[in-house]
Amino acid sequence: MPPARPHLVAAAAVLLILLPVHLGLAAAQGFRGFSYLLNCGAASPITDGRGLRWDPDGNYVSAGTPGTVSLPGLIDPTLATLRSFPLRHGAKFCYELPVDRNRRYLVRPTFFYGALFASYSAPPPPVFDLIVDGTFWTAVNTTDDVRAGAASSYEGVFPASGRNMSFCLGVNPDYTDASPFISALQVIQLDDSVYNATDFSTSAMGLIARTKFGSTGGIERYPNDSFDRYWQPFPDNKHAVSSTQNVTSADFWNLPPPDVFNTAFVAEQDAPLVLQWPPVALQNDSYYVSLYFADTLPDNSRTFDVYINDYLFFKDLNFTSAGLSVFATQWILSGLTTIILKPASPSALPPLINAGEVFGLFPVGRLTHARDVLALESIKKNLQNIPEDWNGDPCMPSGYSWTGVTCDEGSKIRVISLNFSSMGLSGFLSPDIANLTALTNISFAHNRLGGSIPNLSNLRNLQRLHLQENQLSGSVPETLGTINTLLEIFLQHNNLNGTVPENLLNKTGLTYAFLPGNSFSPRPPH
Repeated sequence: MPPARPHLVAAAAVLLILLPVHLGLAAAQGFRGFSYLLNCGAASPITDGRGLRWDPDGNYVSAGTPGTVSLPGLIDPTLATLRSFPLRHGAKFCYELPVDRNRRYLVRPTFFYGALFASYSAPPPPVFDLIVDGTFWTAVNTTDDVRAGAASSYEGVFPASGRNMSFCLGVNPDYTDASPFISALQVIQLDDSVYNATDFSTSAMGLIARTKFGSTGGIERYPNDSFDRYWQPFPDNKHAVSSTQNVTSADFWNLPPPDVFNTAFVAEQDAPLVLQWPPVALQNDSYYVSLYFADTLPDNSRTFDVYINDYLFFKDLNFTSAGLSVFATQWILSGLTTIILKPASPSALPPLINAGEVFGLFPVGRLTHARDVLALESIKKNLQNIPEDWNGDPCMPSGYSWTGVTCDEGSKIRVISLNFSSMGLSGFLSPDIANLTALTNISFAHNRLGGSIPNLSNLRNLQRLHLQENQLSGSVPETLGTINTLLEIFLQHNNLNGTVPENLLNKTGLTYAFLPGNSFSPRPPH
């Protein structure tokens, strides 16, 4: 369905920006700031045909098993290895990447499973979720590309909310029973101007199409595009033209590569240009749409109206060979999309278009309360043999909390329960566990924890404390008896000593077990 008229008026008045292009952008020499090119599963760096260095991913991920892909004629060296992750429903396995806080990043994972699923008699390839920080991005389904022997890439633009960005693969029990995997991962810092009309405090962007109209060559990417964005060719023998322009992108907010202006679709004289693009049907939703124009004739200008699905997108668009772009940050699209460029008058030069981008918009997910995250990170650092999925946001997105962690998604996302019993953990309990002030239940039972029991008096909601069958030593803190909500405390089978506090033994309604296995004096009652 097309957008309603009131929305279109607001979009045309507020969301459409006209940007002239000037000369002078220097060729990119490399990526900015914190940027990563990771060859997943590789043991050593490689350099691709464009001179870009791809590093092994092992320094940024703690889970998964490296593997190789054996396929004759494989050209891209980054597809020769992969990393696969355990099939553990509800778990997410994350890369942790240092980033520059409050900047935005292009994230592009690539998936290639080689000849393993190359025939229709083979089982279907894995389907799994992509997650960035606390944001659910999309489900990966490589089935069609695998059958064609091709790799699958997904691209999104995300804000950095902290010092690290987590990129995760989530195992969804509703999908196929096959392990998630990844072949390559790019995380590239964007300039502040790029896509800056989007409110990244509330939205992230997922690429639908990025197209260079009239091109019959290969994909336009780095070094022509400073951020290694992929501009796909879109040939059409009837309307395609090529030229050599001096257009540069210094004053384009989105900094497109200059070469995208060297090809175009041009309408026939006195006729509109009708283009079905992007070439896929879209769900009824808001989209970011950016269109790029530069006259193919020097010292000329042309004027026309731009319609999307018969609704006016921009009236009397006028540009020269210097070029410009128009974009809408929230334009409603649904189904197949038709772009129509209509001449302003019969004698006018025919309309043309050089390039375009369409992104879907989706909400940025909420994050676990910062104090709880810091407390869990401290707990994690003091333990050994921790679960492989203890990375990324501890609670979010929904359904992907850390193993053993239960959260409440109220006005603040808080950790309310830790159930780490029988996990084979060793180490000791961090005192920072007391900063998880929303906790109602703690269980580290049946592990190999040493050290003492920390002061937990800040946990004013704690109801159950199960620490039995560990190697804890020292005395039982008297402060445990000041927690009025405490209903159960099990400390048997440790190496504790001293005296059990009277305020615990005399606490009304408390179920406790201090023996056997400790050396209390006097011995508390059973």
